[in-house]
Amino acid sequence: MRNSNGDKIVVVKHKDNKGAEHWVYYCVRDAQDNGTIIDFLQWRGGGSLGQIRKTLRPWIGTDRREVREYQSQRPHKLRPVSRDRAAILLQWEQARPIQSFPYLTGRGLGPDVLALPAFLDGARVDSRGNVLFPHYDGQGLCGFEVKNLGFTGFSAGGSKGLWFSKAEPSARTMVFCESAIDAMSYFVLSPAKDIRVISTGGTIGADQLALIRRTMEKFPAGSRVVLAFDADEGGDRLAEEILSVSPSSVFVHRELPPVGMGKDWNDALKYQRGIDRPLAATVGPNHGKTPPPVDMRRYHQKTPKPEKSAGNREKDRR
Repeated sequence: MRNSNGDKIVVVKHKDNKGAEHWVYYCVRDAQDNGTIIDFLQWRGGGSLGQIRKTLRPWIGTDRREVREYQSQRPHKLRPVSRDRAAILLQWEQARPIQSFPYLTGRGLGPDVLALPAFLDGARVDSRGNVLFPHYDGQGLCGFEVKNLGFTGFSAGGSKGLWFSKAEPSARTMVFCESAIDAMSYFVLSPAKDIRVISTGGTIGADQLALIRRTMEKFPAGSRVVLAFDADEGGDRLAEEILSVSPSSVFVHRELPPVGMGKDWNDALKYQRGIDRPLAATVGPNHGKTPPPVDMRRYHQKTPKPEKSAGNREKDRR
């Protein structure tokens, strides 16, 4: 959620050791600004505990109201998340959206590609200059592919789901690739645009296979599934794994890049666009390092608040 003053927060529900659910928030811009609704108001000049209780009292037992000062980017019912998932959400919100990035341009994915509706918010750049491609599972954001010059990784503390492009409801073709960059490249090269391109982020785990199966089952009967993995043994293995869990309701086939244009779809795109020169580094010596997992403990190390006078403590008791 964010407001017009630039304040941006992530709101999640955590389960404690007894299974009870608690709403907490994390400020994207300040690691110390986090906690409960009481902390939220205190950090924003809400006054003493007594004053905060008066502010919150009208909200007790009432239906959810619209908070005009803050707008949610993805309004939906929140489900409890682990602290690892909360850390992934926080890292994603701290990354900045991109309209252009030299590393991606060098891969044939320039501003014209990033501006396509299919790739809306499909990539961001973190503070280290790495490009992040978000993965989602049945519970939401779960991790992200991390890419930069000479480096491929996955978010520490995250788990693989699927990266996917936006698509119209009428789309009847889904295309699986090994990386988000390959998937975007396939989309650019494909004459058909009523497709959804998907990345597995490399090798496929058991949870991903189950997610892929559910994804294929949601498409209408007769839909096409294209296995556009690399033209090598690894790509063939990935194709076989997905074929093994494909429902009978979809038509599945393997598709390779055109002969002579490389082993993957990004090679083919660069070949088509005449990009064969070495890529220039876009960041400093720390580029290409997987972002360390966010230590959520530091989001609970509060700055000691000023000690209250006897008069203020008396007001709180009232």
